[in-house]
Amino acid sequence: MTSSAYHPAAPPLQVAQWFNTRVPLSLESLRGRVVLLHAFQMLCPGCVEHGIPQARRVHETFSPDQVTVIGLHSVFEHHAVQGTPAALQAFIHEYRLRFPIALDQPHPTRNIPLTMQELMLQGTPSVVVIDTLGRVRLHHFGHLDDLRLGALLGQLVGEATAPVASAPAAPGCDDHGCARPDLPQS
Repeated sequence: MTSSAYHPAAPPLQVAQWFNTRVPLSLESLRGRVVLLHAFQMLCPGCVEHGIPQARRVHETFSPDQVTVIGLHSVFEHHAVQGTPAALQAFIHEYRLRFPIALDQPHPTRNIPLTMQELMLQGTPSVVVIDTLGRVRLHHFGHLDDLRLGALLGQLVGEATAPVASAPAAPGCDDHGCARPDLPQS
């Protein structure tokens, strides 16, 4: 992806409850890190087969100071079965998930939860990659190839850690400043 492309800011997460974290997370508090947001439902076969294992691999591969993985449990069907915090806690325990997981805030009158609506997710599994400046750099519904995801994450981590190129120093200039050539130097 090129730097000239427009990348919208990610909307804030709207969370009913957090799991696997001592304090609630916000995308604002994670600025400076790449964020992999993995939206899933525990009764979604594609999530269980592909999405959750992929999120786990990313969590285990990258330093949490560089890439933070967040699971977003977005229940838009079978609410009675999988929409409770107790059901999600049991799922997290059984699958031994170690990354932070947010229970998407249900909408008071609609089936689609709030963060899922704000991110305009088409379903689960979905992957949203947010860069160090809080901008959405990838928005993908369905199975995503590990190589494609890994390449993007590596690129974004590289952007964050690349040294800032400085202009070559002009004659009479150094790291401390530029001296006037008409004054004696000490």
